[in-house]
Amino acid sequence: MDLHQIILNLPPDYSEVQYQGRTYGLTRQDFNAGRSLKVFAEELGGTDFISFNYYLMQAGPQLKPCEMPHEKVAAFLHGMKPLIS
Repeated sequence: MDLHQIILNLPPDYSEVQYQGRTYGLTRQDFNAGRSLKVFAEELGGTDFISFNYYLMQAGPQLKPCEMPHEKVAAFLHGMKPLIS
């Protein structure tokens, strides 16, 4: 699955995911009638986090990581697994 589909399939509001054996609390907030969103994932009981904005533009989607490399965000999105409660 490509990054666009992974991001659009993230559940709204709060969920928990597993990445590299660690649990993260993930929050997705949609803005501008769903044309932009913010995602923040924080390692529960740890110090790691993932933060990015995603924009659905006419020229195509744009991923804008917040103070981290694009590769870190992409690896997290491709490697995370939702936790079913």
